[in-house]
Amino acid sequence: MPEHVRDTGVVAVADGSAGAPLLASRLCPAPPPEPLVLRPRLLRALDEGTAGPVTLVRAPAGWGKTTLLASWFRAADEAGAHRGRVGEGPVTAAAEGARDDGPAGAAPGDFGAAAGAPARPDRPRAAWVSVEAGDDGNRLWAYLAAALRAATAPADDAPYPPVPDRPPRPDQLEVLAAALAARERPVLLVLDDLHRITDPAALTGLEFLLRHAEQRLRLVVGARAGMPLAVHRLRLAGELTEIGPDELAFTGDEVADLLTAHAVALPAAGVRRLRERTGGWPAALRFAALALRDQPDPARWAEQFGGDQPDVAGYLREEVLAGLDPDARDVLRRSAVVDAVCAGLADALTGRTDAGQTLAALAGDGGLLRRDDSRPPWYRCPPLLTDLLHAELGRLPADELRDLHLRAADWYADNGRPADGLRHALAGGDHGRAAALFVSRWPELIPYDRDTPAGRAPAPPPPEAVRRDPELGLACAAERARAGDVTAATGHLRGAVEAARTLPAPRRDRFRRLVTALELILARLAGDPEAVRAAAARLLATRPAPSASPGAPGEPRGAAAEDADVRAVAGTALGLTDLADGDLPGAALAFARSLSAAREAGRSRTELVCASRAAVLHAVRGELRAAETLARDALAMPPCHGWSCREDCAHAYLALALVALHRDQPEEAEANLAVAGPATGEPVVGAVVALCRAYLLRDAGDLPEGHRVLAEARERLTDRPRAGELAHWLLAVEADLRAARGDLTAARDLLADPVGDTAAPSPAVAPSLAVALARVELRAGDPRAAGYALPDWESPEAAGWPLPVRLDAAVLDAVLARRAGDDRRAGRLLERALDLAGPEGFRRPFTRAEPGVRDLLAAHLDAGTAHWPTVSDLVRGADAPPERAPAEQGAAALDEPLTERELTILRYLQSILSNVEIAAELSLSVNTVKTHVRNIYRKLAATRRREAVRRARDLHLI
Repeated sequence: MPEHVRDTGVVAVADGSAGAPLLASRLCPAPPPEPLVLRPRLLRALDEGTAGPVTLVRAPAGWGKTTLLASWFRAADEAGAHRGRVGEGPVTAAAEGARDDGPAGAAPGDFGAAAGAPARPDRPRAAWVSVEAGDDGNRLWAYLAAALRAATAPADDAPYPPVPDRPPRPDQLEVLAAALAARERPVLLVLDDLHRITDPAALTGLEFLLRHAEQRLRLVVGARAGMPLAVHRLRLAGELTEIGPDELAFTGDEVADLLTAHAVALPAAGVRRLRERTGGWPAALRFAALALRDQPDPARWAEQFGGDQPDVAGYLREEVLAGLDPDARDVLRRSAVVDAVCAGLADALTGRTDAGQTLAALAGDGGLLRRDDSRPPWYRCPPLLTDLLHAELGRLPADELRDLHLRAADWYADNGRPADGLRHALAGGDHGRAAALFVSRWPELIPYDRDTPAGRAPAPPPPEAVRRDPELGLACAAERARAGDVTAATGHLRGAVEAARTLPAPRRDRFRRLVTALELILARLAGDPEAVRAAAARLLATRPAPSASPGAPGEPRGAAAEDADVRAVAGTALGLTDLADGDLPGAALAFARSLSAAREAGRSRTELVCASRAAVLHAVRGELRAAETLARDALAMPPCHGWSCREDCAHAYLALALVALHRDQPEEAEANLAVAGPATGEPVVGAVVALCRAYLLRDAGDLPEGHRVLAEARERLTDRPRAGELAHWLLAVEADLRAARGDLTAARDLLADPVGDTAAPSPAVAPSLAVALARVELRAGDPRAAGYALPDWESPEAAGWPLPVRLDAAVLDAVLARRAGDDRRAGRLLERALDLAGPEGFRRPFTRAEPGVRDLLAAHLDAGTAHWPTVSDLVRGADAPPERAPAEQGAAALDEPLTERELTILRYLQSILSNVEIAAELSLSVNTVKTHVRNIYRKLAATRRREAVRRARDLHLI
């Protein structure tokens, strides 16, 4: 308790105030619930955030905001430092032990000290205020005054700073701001539950202090959505650190720690399931941990855990839903009939025109809903809240629930989501609409994602309805196949075939085509490649006769459109099968043909599947521009929005990751690879992911992890004999990693079996392996053996190699030529490599290659090149240590660093441009350029142009 507050048992009275009683419990954090799981990553985030003016911890109820802030604030007390005192600062190191960058118990943000450590004058003193419902400006400032007086208590008998007990006048604010600005130690003020202040005017004085106290006041706020603080202005000014639900969510390891703290033993699969079902929501996890202690079969109970659990449901109703206005709650409940919702769909379900605004408000910063990045945005509820809302839907009258399904079916059918439209049409009992939707949109009902949610099966139509309209049975089969229920889909298919025996000829031909398409779907679901190929051949045999016209009884869309549909669906199935088998050339050809057919037929779903896979295959071949275009086009397609088609979108992100990798943009490659996870289900695509990740790990210096990733990928390819090219590439990269660690013998052994003992690389030897062997020999100091192993990358056959492999061979050949003293040949080879790399934007073969490449590039600049800007840029990027930029390295070696303008002119000195021409390029006078050149010579201790350029390259300035 602050020293100036007298403890009266129940309340405390602030000295010098008007005598209004203040609760001591509101001036210090309540003890956190036990057992408490400390979360060092969040404690560090708070430490780092308090280096700035405002840190905001914002999330809905139950996300552990108060627990986190209280544990962070009390960490000093737990460490034994400043025991029993409020205002001496939190120490997060108490959760982790001593740190290398400070005394044991000291936080990285320096907001506390270990026991016995001398207090530093710049450490903030902290105060705590818990905001309660009903607090107005007067009541809030009474507590703020008590807290600020505690944190600003002078060391001697000097008076307290002038902190008013009620909302201050402007002149009082200026005096207080000046007093805070004059302090040596900043003041750290924690305000918990600030969303309870509904009047923005109550915080006007606090915002004034933040602006004018010269950062001697630092604010840490815990709140839900709807907080009156000027968050947008702070964010725009770069003065805000935010911790939201994504950060507060428990990780898998933290879930395991929580269960262990509650003495609950749960298998790893159960922990993952619990994390998945709760979304990491702390309140639900604590409810689960408490309940699991009394369960005889914890694993089974965790598998069934959901929002219908009494404790969870009660908390959601009282703490989450009760605070919503009736309109917002109605939007949430009606939208729960679908998996994800956008503004247009919500308007259709509710009959309103402002449902989108309600959704946006519910998904505001730290809000209840999650929002994706598409335009317009899509929203969805957390899993447990979805369970509760589904239970509420189940209590609606049957007619009202049926109406919601039919509204959803209409909207989906009109907005390019026929698969969802079919499901809701069947759930709403509109069998005629379901059958018509299937007949007209069947190519877009093919399931491609393995993680499509199964959902509850709609009630089957009456047998007489199927006898009247056998296509209705096919529609039911398609819906169940999309949900992954092969048994039910097969049953519906058989029933439809039985009912179709008396169909007239034109309709019978179309029916046979639809049945064959469903057989193709079931063969894919069964994972039988030969059955898929046979079904695809049968489907192609059902292509309509060219004479059929639009509107004909058997071909409502016309022969040309139906023919394009058949070619698109069959070709896509064959491409996916070839890709799964590892036949990359065959898959590329099939996807190219089916992509064209899908565009001809106007089937965006099929187009997305083909474009995303084709993008990956183009990227693997080194056709970066085509890969980037296809991937970005795929991600812009409507089926990619609203958390649907995640596997297809993941392939597009993988293609972008490969493009960024080859262009030496590691941060962008990492970001795209992080969202490519759903694409790794197939071993072949998983191997491509492993290649990309291994390269990035190699660049980061984590060679053992790179070995592990590659070994796992190669193991998964053992039953894919047609994936030989990809397996060889994995082996080549693994050998390169071993050589990078200096284990040349192991690298040679890896390559020995595939390469064999042939006198020269034969056509049967994969070029990637031959290039890898040449690189190993060069690292071993044997350039002659390296040249002997290197394949002929200029031969006609080499035009069919993947471009990354061919470029690696070309650059290595140029390095070997220069080592042999043949600079002229080295320059010719390097220029040829640049010719190959330029159109696609390749950088990696030059920036991440052998150590001698930088010198080779620099010499190439002096000799003259048609790629001067590219080579100049590559010289700066090649062989640069990751921990320091080249310019920083050079600047550290100079007594007087070069200015930005001097660095610019220095780069031009590499060229053949005269001072007059450089001046014209930069729009400077010649005399100004000459002055900068003289300064460059002086700083680099050079007397002429060539010497200055050579010195700058040695320092990695250019």
